[in-house]
Amino acid sequence: MKNHVRSFKTYIRDEIIKKGGWVNAHAHADRAFTMTPEKISIYHNCNLQQKWDLVDEVKRTSTVEHYYARFSQAIELMISQGVTAFGTFVDIDPVCEDRAIIAAHKAREVYKSDIVLKFANQTLKGVIEPTARKWFDIGSDMVDMIGGLPYRDELDYGRGLEAMDILLDKAKSRGIMCHVHVDQFNTPKEKETEQLCDKTIEHGMQGRVVAIHGISIGAHSKTYRYNLYQKMREAQMMMIACPMAWIDSNRKEELMPFHNALTPADEMIPEGITVAIGTDNICDYMVPLCEGDMWQELSLLAAGCRFPNLDEMVNIASINGRKVLGLDPIK
Repeated sequence: MKNHVRSFKTYIRDEIIKKGGWVNAHAHADRAFTMTPEKISIYHNCNLQQKWDLVDEVKRTSTVEHYYARFSQAIELMISQGVTAFGTFVDIDPVCEDRAIIAAHKAREVYKSDIVLKFANQTLKGVIEPTARKWFDIGSDMVDMIGGLPYRDELDYGRGLEAMDILLDKAKSRGIMCHVHVDQFNTPKEKETEQLCDKTIEHGMQGRVVAIHGISIGAHSKTYRYNLYQKMREAQMMMIACPMAWIDSNRKEELMPFHNALTPADEMIPEGITVAIGTDNICDYMVPLCEGDMWQELSLLAAGCRFPNLDEMVNIASINGRKVLGLDPIK
């Protein structure tokens, strides 16, 4: 009789089910499935900062019905994989105004018996410019978590730290968590995770702030990285990794430690930092080749970080995801 061979995918999936199911802790479901073959040159020829504004075309022409259709497609994709909780950023800004978040709430009502949905406001236009700030304030009352992109205000005005203050002030005043995109460009010039730690402690938001991506952490020296992990522990900061979103990081001529363009989960988790996983953008201008496949994200993180710790892989995809979304563990 032949031995029954089980793949690690099957084993890990079964263990994830025991812990309440998969959790996709970060996505942009309102823009999912908007890339087409005719537009693929945008991905080839434009950097992320340029795409932040090029996506205005999609936002400007999308009705509530368009947004609802994309949310529904993304949600059903998650449900088909056994995802039980799904956190997604939603654009709320001067271009799309509140159309995307209205659709998001409609989708949450329709799918409420099948999946837990949590929303954060994406601030592609920043929070400094007055009209952008107006829509940030409006959107903050329509979401479960405050979302942010401080580098937008750093890029436009050199005021990224002020943007962090605004995000954390809003989250604290509303008594909700804050999810912030940081260290996305895989360069030792970035120290946004450290800055966010300092601001978290300054605002007394320990344990309620989640960093997203943290790719540039791996570009720093080992001494810097482990000092940062100490600071993350002090801030009780959690991290969401989105492997497919950054594995395509461009080649650079900067000298830095050899590393894959991935959140260094292999170092963070042994240092006591909670790491969850998300799909980020699904087949859109930002990440056209991401299919929203949770196993692909998890296996890429484990392989790319050389971190085949099976128990921790299960936790990353389940209980850690619930924690970063502010959800209680499933007993």
